Amino acid sequence: MASVNTYLNFARETEEAFNFYKSVFGVEFVSTPMRFGDFPPPEGAPPMNPDDAKLIMNIQLEILGGHVLMGTDAPETMGLNVVMGNNVHISLNIDSRKEADDIFKKLSDGGTVSQALQDMFWGAYWGSFTDKFGVQWMINCDNK
Repeated sequence: MASVNTYLNFARETEEAFNFYKSVFGVEFVSTPMRFGDFPPPEGAPPMNPDDAKLIMNIQLEILGGHVLMGTDAPETMGLNVVMGNNVHISLNIDSRKEADDIFKKLSDGGTVSQALQDMFWGAYWGSFTDKFGVQWMINCDNK
């Protein structure tokens, strides 16, 4: 079956971020996180920096309704440049106000709330924030 996953890039804090998300959603990693040092370097490549070898190459959490949140470290030492922007939000559709309040409180801890959860004119209980890792989230609970 086809599916869509969200893939997040972090400079060097993927493991910390995903352990945080794991605690919020109360789930386990889909599989053992893969680290850059778990794989042999390409032929002719210089030796990998020992600090980079510990970084996450791929990590996965099934957070809600089968949606898999994935991530990787993308350090500048490997020629990568992560720029956190305002062009993407992870939008969670929650079944109850209590669960929406709980997830909002936990995920926004240490971050910046842009819109507190409240009843909106379109009929939903909705709020948004940027978490402490710079990831933007929207929490939505349809009023039923």
